[in-house]
Amino acid sequence: MARPLRTHQRQISGVMQAIAVGQTGIRNVLAAVTPGGGKSLLPVIAAAHLVKSGVAERVCWVVPRETLRLQAEEAFADPAWRDALGHAVTVRAADNAPDPCRGLDGYVTTYQAVAAAPELHLEEFRKHRYLLAVDEMHHLPALNDTDVFSPAADEAAWSRAVLPLLETASVRLLMSGTLERADGKPILWLPYRNKDRRAGRQMVRQVDFHAPGWAIVGYSRRQALAERAVIPVTFGAMAGEAEWKPLHNSKAPAPGRPVALSEEPSLAKYALYTALRTEYAETMLRRAFDDCRAHRLRRRAAMGAQADAAARGLGKLLVVASDQDVARRYTALITAWLPERERARAVRLAVSDVADAHEIIAAFRLCPDPAVLVTVAMAYEGMDVPEVSHVCCLTHIRSRPWLEQMMARATRVDPHGGPWEGQSATVYHPDDLMFRRFRRAIETEQGIGAKFGRGGQGDLFDHAAGQDGGGDTQDWGMGIEPLRSNVTGLRFAVVAPGPDFVSRRDAEPPPDQQPGQGAGPAAEPPSMSERRLRERIGAMVAAQVVEDKGNHAVPGGTPGYHAYNAVLKQVMGGRARSEMTLAELEAAAAWMERNRLSDHLDLIRDDPRYRWSERTQREVRDTPEAWGRRVDRGGSGKRQQANRA
Repeated sequence: MARPLRTHQRQISGVMQAIAVGQTGIRNVLAAVTPGGGKSLLPVIAAAHLVKSGVAERVCWVVPRETLRLQAEEAFADPAWRDALGHAVTVRAADNAPDPCRGLDGYVTTYQAVAAAPELHLEEFRKHRYLLAVDEMHHLPALNDTDVFSPAADEAAWSRAVLPLLETASVRLLMSGTLERADGKPILWLPYRNKDRRAGRQMVRQVDFHAPGWAIVGYSRRQALAERAVIPVTFGAMAGEAEWKPLHNSKAPAPGRPVALSEEPSLAKYALYTALRTEYAETMLRRAFDDCRAHRLRRRAAMGAQADAAARGLGKLLVVASDQDVARRYTALITAWLPERERARAVRLAVSDVADAHEIIAAFRLCPDPAVLVTVAMAYEGMDVPEVSHVCCLTHIRSRPWLEQMMARATRVDPHGGPWEGQSATVYHPDDLMFRRFRRAIETEQGIGAKFGRGGQGDLFDHAAGQDGGGDTQDWGMGIEPLRSNVTGLRFAVVAPGPDFVSRRDAEPPPDQQPGQGAGPAAEPPSMSERRLRERIGAMVAAQVVEDKGNHAVPGGTPGYHAYNAVLKQVMGGRARSEMTLAELEAAAAWMERNRLSDHLDLIRDDPRYRWSERTQREVRDTPEAWGRRVDRGGSGKRQQANRA
């Protein structure tokens, strides 16, 4: 039986059909889809139209985690969707070896892989017309001129590597479950309104829904619930209190009394740190475990399945820990609670230094067992396990994008789970003020505007290194010794559906696009001409890099894409493309048609900023420590080094 398309999937199909037949000049499509709303089908829909029409010859799908590459392959290989969409596009999960497509129609890679071998992917894009699908786009911060020349964190490095692919691709499909970053920075490539507006005490940066050359499709949680694409979520807020003592020479407070998790965050963070390592965590974990077991028993009875028979659709438990050491402790606790006959198969640990972590996550997705997965950050985002019915949130992360992704692990509709009305999603979490604010936010606002200001609110702790790392008290910099904690209450509430992505005002076309107006094609507006020229110049720079590298045109090796960009900037009087007027962009494009950037490398040879950056980036890239830090929250540094080689 043919599967019905959701609203946003039909809209994406319509846009791609218009691109395929040449009815529109749109080449950038942004899909803001609530987590769990069916985003993984969108590249398949786009490829079905564009590859068949010849607008794109191949597909490249970039995902944020190694564990998502298999899911992407499965989306293209799904026989039901191949029949429903009438497509024969096949992609493969590629490493950084030459010829990533290997005779197929495209490939799936990760941000980390592109950053490790940017020239390989850029050369591939130069050879063929590509549809570029970028998943979870909010991981890529926008770059400025200083970012290009300075070593930065992983995400900035990803942006530097992905930017040339965006500039070279024929069509771009950008996808995200949230259009905001935890740090409030703008997202790479997205069009924003010229002015930020103030919302209360914070500034809000909004995506421009009417940007020329763009099609923006939103699919909110309210729409997804109305179409039964996701299931309602119930939050189990567990109140508690904790006690600790400061270590010697520590600046941590010593309140001398139990501190509630719901107190002011600067004090509650110490209470939460203690709670995650003492009795409170064990109580919450046990409650979530027992609730999931009871749910599985009810489902087994409804299905008529035997007591120990492996079966799909029973429900599963995902436990999210604050760091690897704590995750191991939780795994040991759950293992002890299980009957001995189930211990070897029912619960597994997936963290980055477990050798078979990817295989464990794949089994959690595709097999009846394990029924319990304990993890940290690596299984949060994009992991498609519709059988997850319960989530135990024992983490310090409080950024809205992270928590929305975590919540979405349980809101997917399970095809084996019985009628939609009977399926449930329960998230147990600490009842602190920042989690309450998150719940309020998803009920009252949708993520089209990123709030930003001084200081982030993404982490209740001050130290950010523990998302997927080990972490004792000293590592976290908390300066305390946890003593004891206890649960003081539990309350359940079903989260309200929330608003749509697009307000009524934004949903209306601008006056110059009202139906029935005009006779014939409109002249290209200046802003669209500027964007088109910037993209064209970027593609020309990328082409010269690839050609010079293939011809060995530069003694000592061809510098990278950003080096050539620096040369062009000097040629054009020190002005970046983002600053050029339309006339200057036209002049730059004309100059590129007549000249080779490699003939003008002397313009940056004496630039200490560029020389320092090249040397520093090379040293940072080549150290084992750097690759150890560059863990993708889904694989070890050693495996990444092997992929890079």
